[in-house]
Amino acid sequence: MTKKRNRTRPALSLQERLNKFTEDARAAAKKLPAGAERHAMLQKVRDGEAAADIERLLSPPAPQHPK
Repeated sequence: MTKKRNRTRPALSLQERLNKFTEDARAAAKKLPAGAERHAMLQKVRDGEAAADIERLLSPPAPQHPK
């Protein structure tokens, strides 16, 4: 018998998860001394910010409620 797939939905939206990732990575990078490891962590922050920008551009606007 095959294993049943876990089909739970994420608690946070993609935008919220990307923002949390970049905040956490930036905080971790601040604790590191200058060097290759810190540079790599800051690159991950920039990648996360770019992904958030792309997701924001590609996602449809929120529905507007009539007044």
